Amino acid sequence: MSGGTLTALTRYALVGTGSRAQMYIDALAGPYADTAELVAWADPNPGRVDWYERRVTDAGAAAPARFDAAEVGAAVARHGIQRVIVTSPDWTHADIVVAALEAGADVVVEKPLTTTEEGVRRIADAAERTGRQVIVTFNYRYSPRNAELKRVVASGEIGEVTSVHFEWVLDTAHGADYFRRWHRDKQCSAGLLVHKASHHFDLVNWWIDDTPTRVFASGGLRFYGADNAARRGMGPRPERGTTDSPLGDAFSLDLRDDPTLRALYLEQEHHDGYLRDRDVFDSGITIEDNLSLVVDYARGASMSYGLNAHAPWEGYVVAINGTRGRAELSVVERGAVLLGDNGRPSSIVDPSARPEHVARSAARPVAERLLVQRHFEAAREVPIPVGAGGHGGGDAQLLDDVFRGVGDDPLGRASTWRDGVRSMAVGLAGNRSLATGQAVPTAALNLPLAPE
Repeated sequence: MSGGTLTALTRYALVGTGSRAQMYIDALAGPYADTAELVAWADPNPGRVDWYERRVTDAGAAAPARFDAAEVGAAVARHGIQRVIVTSPDWTHADIVVAALEAGADVVVEKPLTTTEEGVRRIADAAERTGRQVIVTFNYRYSPRNAELKRVVASGEIGEVTSVHFEWVLDTAHGADYFRRWHRDKQCSAGLLVHKASHHFDLVNWWIDDTPTRVFASGGLRFYGADNAARRGMGPRPERGTTDSPLGDAFSLDLRDDPTLRALYLEQEHHDGYLRDRDVFDSGITIEDNLSLVVDYARGASMSYGLNAHAPWEGYVVAINGTRGRAELSVVERGAVLLGDNGRPSSIVDPSARPEHVARSAARPVAERLLVQRHFEAAREVPIPVGAGGHGGGDAQLLDDVFRGVGDDPLGRASTWRDGVRSMAVGLAGNRSLATGQAVPTAALNLPLAPE
């Protein structure tokens, strides 16, 4: 990360071999094999480890040693681990991160940092006591479009920030997926305000270089779930999407249709019983699918934020108002979710890339645009460099930063556990606000929110 280049062949362990781990495993076995080595890994499902082991050895790398995820500290000592990558489910993060730090390793952890106030305090205490590094992988910071907005705000071109409007929409492919998996249980994920929106809150904290101080939230489960399905008169539903039943529809995920999901989940169910394809309209869903927040910041700015998890397209719009003008970033990440002849999503792509669909659906091209307009001046469009790969080109740059280090970065994209805490503070305070109906000061969470 920032501050220098890492020593060659840094020894890594990884905990959690679900789908998100693939980005790191492929990086370690491929383009970063000259500087980093995956020495050991852990997952309670041995079938998933088997699948990744074949993938790693096929790439020409040695098979990592296996260890019990409950014995991270011992594994760090046994294998001389210098860094632990944590890609396990959110509710497990605190235990793993703390154990790794106390054993003498640095940590690279997927967002969110953890799911509870107590977990945040434990990680913060361990990081401060040990002096070890904790990197929270906020890959959206590295997306060129988001980096350009950061440059604009940091330059002072729009003056001192007074307010932010931020709307993020998840479509019926991506958004629905949170209601099929373990994320649907708020005890496991802390809901989309923590699991998903921690990305968004971190972006705002970073864009405006400020700390959230108060949150008011409103929202609920208004589209997915059994009660909403019954209210709209939907008929019988399959318990899961991978079924030969004709009940499957546009909201069903058939794991057989995706080779990776089939291999990682469907073929490994006999090990742990985990179902990756639950029906989004069944009972037991305890997270919200529509959320609205008002957030105040330490230097006086405020933000209005909205998240919708059942939109027909996917992307976001952010406007930052300042004392000298305004910056607006609009992003369409996916223009539509289109259905195949079997009534299930078959082309989750921008419809403008498929001319045969344009006539029957309004084309919403995948696009990104950053406009800046100062008072008493015409608007100008800011060129956005082309990014390749996931998260708007952010994943590739993040990996380069994590595994090679980039030296000094004037945009400060590298994030620490303190950045993870500030992003979580908005979600945790928002969850308190949802429960109480009151605005919640982030200070009431008793978290270390001050910058380093």
